[in-house]
Amino acid sequence: MNPRVSVIVPVYNEGAAIVRCMERMLREMLLPAEVLIVHDLPEDTTVAYVAQIARTDPRVRAVHNTYGRGPANAIRFGIDAALAPVAVVTMADGCDDPRQIDELARLVDRGVVVAAASRYMPGGQQVGGPRLKRAMSRWAGRSLYWFARVGTRDATNSFKAYDTAFVREVGIESRTGFEIGLELTAKATRLRLPVAEIPTIWLDRPLGESHFDLGRFLPGYLRWYLFAYGRRLSREKLGARVAPVVAPAAHSPEYEQTA
Repeated sequence: MNPRVSVIVPVYNEGAAIVRCMERMLREMLLPAEVLIVHDLPEDTTVAYVAQIARTDPRVRAVHNTYGRGPANAIRFGIDAALAPVAVVTMADGCDDPRQIDELARLVDRGVVVAAASRYMPGGQQVGGPRLKRAMSRWAGRSLYWFARVGTRDATNSFKAYDTAFVREVGIESRTGFEIGLELTAKATRLRLPVAEIPTIWLDRPLGESHFDLGRFLPGYLRWYLFAYGRRLSREKLGARVAPVVAPAAHSPEYEQTA
């Protein structure tokens, strides 16, 4: 059976913690799906546990990212490897609600190119996380919603579904951090393509420690925040402005949590 949704999960040394995350995800998804666990290195501690899960559930497979280390490259690689017309990006740390994967995918089926799980719309909530990061994310989301008309109050959240044809057409320029969600939302806005949202309850990562480096990732977020405010672009103009971006050299892994 061909999958209707490809779930992209970037990982870094999750070890046995991935089992609980996958059990919840596989239990909640009803649409025909594939789950791509994208890792940078063959010796990643997640791989052995994913192999165990894959023996009993063929929807799951580990995928070795060859685009360069880091979550942005893993997400790019996962979307390029996706077989389904819809790709959902979610994290391996348990912060996102797997019950909403199908709901986000169905929004894309209905014609939106980006479907966002929103912490900041009515019915949404963010539980835990660094206070400054929460405040900046909320301010960015609401200002983009009201002034740039991006179609979601939570443009920075990584938990989103995408039309894979749209992503492959506009490309992904981000190479560090998790600003891909904001980049693709901003590009859809400039092209005047539909973006939609559903409320979500985001829980701070219950397992492990986050090393989200706000200072390092902020320039990328700021770039796409400002880009969203521009005039309407045609597909041709958007393609012309995208300069080739070289993948960075190997650096310390960044897979920890969403923005």
